[in-house]
Amino acid sequence: MRKKRVLLFSEGFGTGHTGAAYALAEGIKLLNPDVQCRVIELGKFLNPMVAPWILSAYRKTVSSQPKLVGMMYKTQYHKSLNPLTKMALHRIFYTHASQVIEQLKPDLIICTHPIPAAVISRLKRRGLEVPLYTLITDYDAHGSWVNSEVNRYLVSTPRVKSILTGRGIAPELVTVTGIPVHPKFWERSNKTLLRKELGLADIPTVLIMGGGWGLMFGKEIMNSLTARMDNIQLIFCMGSNEKLIAKMKSNPRLNHPNVRILGYTSEINKLMDASDLLITKPGGMTCTEGQAKGIPMLFYKAIPGQEEKNCQYFVELGLAEVLDCEVVNKWFSMMLREYSVLEEQRKRRLAPDKHQPQSCATTVLQMLGNPADKTADIRGARSQARGEEPVCITP
Repeated sequence: MRKKRVLLFSEGFGTGHTGAAYALAEGIKLLNPDVQCRVIELGKFLNPMVAPWILSAYRKTVSSQPKLVGMMYKTQYHKSLNPLTKMALHRIFYTHASQVIEQLKPDLIICTHPIPAAVISRLKRRGLEVPLYTLITDYDAHGSWVNSEVNRYLVSTPRVKSILTGRGIAPELVTVTGIPVHPKFWERSNKTLLRKELGLADIPTVLIMGGGWGLMFGKEIMNSLTARMDNIQLIFCMGSNEKLIAKMKSNPRLNHPNVRILGYTSEINKLMDASDLLITKPGGMTCTEGQAKGIPMLFYKAIPGQEEKNCQYFVELGLAEVLDCEVVNKWFSMMLREYSVLEEQRKRRLAPDKHQPQSCATTVLQMLGNPADKTADIRGARSQARGEEPVCITP
């Protein structure tokens, strides 16, 4: 009997969209190994020479002109991509998308970025019969995600569902699944043992993530972070920004036994488990991974637009705060004086009634007609929160 096939299309604008696709694919394969999944960054796959230039231009624009990015996000917030734009995208960059689909013969297509979702929607309007799901990877729903040909939307929260239904999408076409996280984030490991495995000191630890591009913050914040290095361990994960990593490693102030400076790593799950506080940009995937691990979060430099909405959502739930020097000092003092209280709060945030990490993968399997394999090894799996009930992170 032919195995069911799920084809996941994304794009490399940031790391979260593709990260969500891979997370869902791995979750599906864990819950039912008989389902085949493949993740493709469609534009890069079809245009290997041009795509890096486009992504580089986008990265530079986000870094140097965030206000422009925010203005574009807000002015187009209620608008779907118009037919002319879809046609231009299809003919210029995605001409061979239908050939990819014909060759791989999926039973279901899931898009984790608005552009491939728009392209596949156009193909469906022209006769493609494969069901199309759109997985929205933030805690907001920009108009560019919306296409009338989409068979189902998978969203992070009931609020995002309300936004979509307010735009005329039938409620039965929107399912609240949470944003998927990789199965590595479904369970929490022993902190002390992990610190030993990673060669870290067994002291209060802060994980500072610069995003997949290694974006950073200013001098005042850095001074606040490094003021208590003798008692608090700092782990900097700067992604692929090699210049910033080299600059930080050459900084005498950061030459300290309790400071680690890392580039790209596939062990963020372990580093979150080994840490007591996460400082990060409020990208949808990183926020969701932190939530799945129950770690309190401080957010800095939200990109105007979807990251601002992500930040607002987690702050309102009491799962995060906005970073400034005063907030850093408050949290560092709490880690030194009230460590056991913070750890107990973290355990409560990981209670089974607040977490369902496999929800998105389970939903997809059910709709595909291949329910989760009861023999799949998901023992001890913890869950990603779906509820809207606020959970305070401070004593």
